[in-house]
Amino acid sequence: MGMKILVTGGAGFIGSALIRYIIKNTEDSVINVDKLTYAGNLKNLESISSSKRYNFEKIDICNQKMLAEAFFKFKPDAVMHLAAESHVDRSITGPDNFISTNIVGTYNLLEVSRMYYKDIKNLAKKNQFKFHHISTDEVYGDLSISDPPFDENSPYKPSSPYSASKASSDHLVRSWYRTFGLPIIVSNCSNNYGPFHYPEKLIPQTILNAVMGKDIPIYGDGSQIRDWLFVDDHAEALFILVKKGVVGDTYNIGANNEIKNIDVVKTICKKLDNIYPISINPNLKNKKLKINSYEKLIKFVKDRPGHDLRYALDSSKLKKEFHWKPKRSFDEQIDKTIKWYLDNLEWAASNSDNHL
Repeated sequence: MGMKILVTGGAGFIGSALIRYIIKNTEDSVINVDKLTYAGNLKNLESISSSKRYNFEKIDICNQKMLAEAFFKFKPDAVMHLAAESHVDRSITGPDNFISTNIVGTYNLLEVSRMYYKDIKNLAKKNQFKFHHISTDEVYGDLSISDPPFDENSPYKPSSPYSASKASSDHLVRSWYRTFGLPIIVSNCSNNYGPFHYPEKLIPQTILNAVMGKDIPIYGDGSQIRDWLFVDDHAEALFILVKKGVVGDTYNIGANNEIKNIDVVKTICKKLDNIYPISINPNLKNKKLKINSYEKLIKFVKDRPGHDLRYALDSSKLKKEFHWKPKRSFDEQIDKTIKWYLDNLEWAASNSDNHL
């Protein structure tokens, strides 16, 4: 008999990839708890929504009463906590939502989990229960070009309201383990990419702006370096950890795939030149743009405050303990990601603040 896993934020980008992976590849059941903010979309889960092993509850994690009702209704064997406000730019212009969701919401979830865990009578079920908190590499701050990647013992130095709120939630989770004995696991991941990514993020924004003939904005000179992890590789790693991770431990999940932002954008533009040439793009014809490459749409803009230079994660602990490593190459998956967005422009338009 499979596990019952409660996933918060399951209608978001990473959460939906995780749920699709669990339903398609295991016998486990999922309870998706999501508020359905601007970045959450149940269309992300259409491929598995008819499964009898999938349930959805529209709940704000800031509502402790509704969370408790969901816990005691479904009696999960594990919690995978992905619900979060996650866009750095939005945290700079409106940090209050990040404090509320990422810190207070995590506190509520921890408290409900603690009460639920305390009430589990079946010893086998109690021993199986885990609270898996999914976090980000941004809590560590940034690296210089010559620094080694962050490992699980790197100190926290968050730079933005977003990363500070995630760092706060990480500390809360660990304190509930130390003080109350709640069995927890924390994982920190690098930048994810792939289908269903909300259009405000770098890769989908670049694809969609290019296709529509809009400026492709690049902060500063684009020299910021990120480690790009395909979302399905991340989902597989998360599932391994909720099943086999050591209670109280932290695991970094990275792809060892560091690329400058400007190079990511130029790669996408060059691939679009081949996959969807300007000569056959009706959006650019209508705009009468006299350009021969999507790269001509790149526009360097003022850098955002506190912009970290480089993120990189050392995932050797995860690889050593569980033999996990990313299966998918960036070059192959960025092709598939571009093609997915070209085939799903209607989805992108319905999820965009800019109305493509």
